[in-house]
Amino acid sequence: MQISSITGVIERRILANYRVDPGRMAAVLPQPFRPQLVKGYSIGGICLIRLAHVRPKFVPLPWGIRSENAAHRIAVEWDFDGQLQRGVYVPRRDTSSWLSTWAGGRIFPGVNHLARFDVQEAGDAYAVGMTSDDGLVSMRVSGSIADALPETSVFESVDAAVAFFAAGAVGYSDASEAGRFEGLEMNCHRWDVQPLHVDEIQSSFFDDRERFPSGTVEFDCALLMRDIPLESHGRPGMTCSTACRV
Repeated sequence: MQISSITGVIERRILANYRVDPGRMAAVLPQPFRPQLVKGYSIGGICLIRLAHVRPKFVPLPWGIRSENAAHRIAVEWDFDGQLQRGVYVPRRDTSSWLSTWAGGRIFPGVNHLARFDVQEAGDAYAVGMTSDDGLVSMRVSGSIADALPETSVFESVDAAVAFFAAGAVGYSDASEAGRFEGLEMNCHRWDVQPLHVDEIQSSFFDDRERFPSGTVEFDCALLMRDIPLESHGRPGMTCSTACRV
């Protein structure tokens, strides 16, 4: 049995995004998901987020889990009951918290893997890295707050980027049972976002040249959020074979 509603605070969230050849992205997505496109590109990225005071919504006390967390994420769309759905597919979630690792997929939706984080924050500069304990996944972003998105970004403005990512609040990730996906909707009480100028970005997923050959993936932009109240809700899981059932 899973808790349906979770509350907490986003102390810091970095969304670092890539624009990707849609054919290559489609090849890594399981059914029923397909890439959601912006100006002909698929959008993928990494999320490095520190959460605090995470607890079931019905717990009124100022208690909760504080942890560093990381995820690879892909903007996707799919059909259900004749209606177009949009959100993100999360191939992998990692966390610094033993409790989150145990609870993910049991009490909270979303299987988590244990990882080590290296975090340096000084003024407007941020450097956050993650290496999973199983050695399969790593990511790192370093940079500083900027005034605008890169001119090469597919998003015309910060507001356009915010509208896109805010609309993808529902995320599906692999459950412990093969062929099943667990759903989680992450609702931010507000979207206070600043662009982040990136000096370094590394991702074991998007840097894999067998998965994404040279020229099929490029850095697009990065966004920073700080001190945002958060409420997450479990969503019905999906089991997918030739058809998708919710």
